[in-house]
Amino acid sequence: MKRLLFVLLLTGIAGLFALTGCSLDRQGGVAVEAERPNVIFIFVDDQGYYDLGCYGATEVETPRIDALAQNGVRFTDYYAAAPICSPSRTALLTGCYPRRTGNGIWVHRPDAEHGIAPERLTIAELFKNAGYATACIGKWHLGFEEKYLPRNQGFDHYFGILHNLDSYEVVHFEEQGGMPLLRNGKVVGRNTEPGALTKLYTDEAITWIEARKSSEPFFLYLPHTMLHTPMGVSPEFKGSSKWGLYGDAIQEIDFNVGRIVDALERLGIDDETILMYVSDNGRGPGRNKQQPIRGSKLTTYEGGLRVPCIAYGPPSIRKGFKAKVVAHAMDWYPTLASLAGISIPEDVILDGRDLSSLLEGKTDAIPAFDKTVSLNAEIPLRREFELDREWGGVFTQEEYLNAFFYHGSHGALAAVRSGKWKLSLNPDLKLYDLENDPGERVALRSPWPREGQKPPTDPAERAVMNNWKIKTKLRGMVVQFQREMRK
Repeated sequence: MKRLLFVLLLTGIAGLFALTGCSLDRQGGVAVEAERPNVIFIFVDDQGYYDLGCYGATEVETPRIDALAQNGVRFTDYYAAAPICSPSRTALLTGCYPRRTGNGIWVHRPDAEHGIAPERLTIAELFKNAGYATACIGKWHLGFEEKYLPRNQGFDHYFGILHNLDSYEVVHFEEQGGMPLLRNGKVVGRNTEPGALTKLYTDEAITWIEARKSSEPFFLYLPHTMLHTPMGVSPEFKGSSKWGLYGDAIQEIDFNVGRIVDALERLGIDDETILMYVSDNGRGPGRNKQQPIRGSKLTTYEGGLRVPCIAYGPPSIRKGFKAKVVAHAMDWYPTLASLAGISIPEDVILDGRDLSSLLEGKTDAIPAFDKTVSLNAEIPLRREFELDREWGGVFTQEEYLNAFFYHGSHGALAAVRSGKWKLSLNPDLKLYDLENDPGERVALRSPWPREGQKPPTDPAERAVMNNWKIKTKLRGMVVQFQREMRK
């Protein structure tokens, strides 16, 4: 049983905290009951960076999602943890780089023998331990042995299809009559049409929200099967966009996001609910001159990992803000925990940072790692950081913890981003200025300086020398990261 210590503590003194209007976290920390927000995390499969109206799409109409961006926080430089499904989902639920959890390579097929380790505390378990009702509705794809299934990873309720619907996975279920649609371990259908799933998941989500105890906050993880191939839409949305079946499916998701928002308003809990809209990885490059990003799913160009991300919610979440900070999937674990007043247990190490003060408008930058800033702001300081003589003084701990490390679909470290700079590692080191060159078209000159070379006086040559210093800094971060992940 996960986290036995928590269970024993809860059994012994839960009544005392109930009397005081508080609940326990796993290690006995107090999560304040007053104003605990609900959380809905909508996780869309394979949606590219430019594939919503608020991110520049002209081929589709997405008014309901655009409204979330207009009245919430829209991230411009947000990254999935991997350019493929299972590692990306692992990062979201654990707050860790996938390789830290042993889930960084490719996807979990139905015959996979691994998943999120039972001893690792997922975000669902964190919220459940703090008194939240929890549900996962949609695609799982994170391990299929009993110990890896959603209801053994912190979710009270599960409805959906555990797998992809592509031929590599469907074939495993032919002798059983087809891919199963499950509700809490029971098969409720087989061979469900891909075009039916977006509505089915949304219906289930609304029903589950309506059935909750009014006094019990909830955490709902809603990972859609769309927009992964094989693509499908319901009859009402076929031909509704200017972008074929893919565009039609986007418009159907938009409509169903609107249904959830409408349900929250009808139930009178819209001001009590944080709603996240995020893609699990990229899809393809830009389609015009105003969309310079290149690369696609499975690649570590920006098009493979930079994706849409929108945070919308209670009055405390700022409105109409465009966040230009470098953010990533691991950040949501500590951020949402802080917004819910949940202290992360002392023995949990995360790669994510607490961005709650950014969402609440207390800062426009990445918050400092200081407990006076927010509840879980200090969490990244638990990570291994010990520089040797070669790298000491080249970069700071803060710079390192705020860097993002790109991993490919096969788990290999491929690049690092710090601020506006991206250093691509293979086949050789190439430095890009993503602020001025988001399409990664021109690698910056950064030759190794000659021994005894004096600082140049020409501005162009000084810039080249600065590029070398930046490249050196990012190389050092890569070395530190590789050492950290080996321990």
